[in-house]
Amino acid sequence: MNFCSQCGSGSLVFDVPSGDHLPRFSCPQCGRIHYENPKIIVGCVPVWEDRVMIARRGIEPRLGLWNLPAGFLELNETVEEGAVREVFEETRAQVTLRRLHTVFNLPHEHQVYLLFLADLREPLWETTVESTEIGLFAEDEVPWTEMAFSSSAFAIERFFSDRRTGNAAVHLGTYYKP
Repeated sequence: MNFCSQCGSGSLVFDVPSGDHLPRFSCPQCGRIHYENPKIIVGCVPVWEDRVMIARRGIEPRLGLWNLPAGFLELNETVEEGAVREVFEETRAQVTLRRLHTVFNLPHEHQVYLLFLADLREPLWETTVESTEIGLFAEDEVPWTEMAFSSSAFAIERFFSDRRTGNAAVHLGTYYKP
């Protein structure tokens, strides 16, 4: 961070503010502390019968690999609204949310994923700029070695495991970059 978004000063310091416990950028001119917090990613595990819908990414990062429809939560929307929006943006599919399915942490990327279990209203979708191929996959058909993100693989694995065991828990996961 080079400039204060409050006053425009270019003399920011990176240290532990008084009463805090973590180093942060702050402005000695106006006193503004600039907090940087994790980004919230929202999306769904869209299901039709016993299959999960995933899409081949048409954009970076991880262009050409498979992923659950998910993306950044926007300002002024709930996590539920964002999850439904992301499915529609990436696949033009309509979903009905069932429940929160996965909370997945990516500390090194400063991201937290909230993935909902969702029912496709009907098995209709279209490719978009963000998704060049879309399909419904049974567990033995998922392209596991071509998954774009560990969060998607984790959520899909837990979905199929839950189907076998009857579990309905929220799954917590974390990926630490080696």
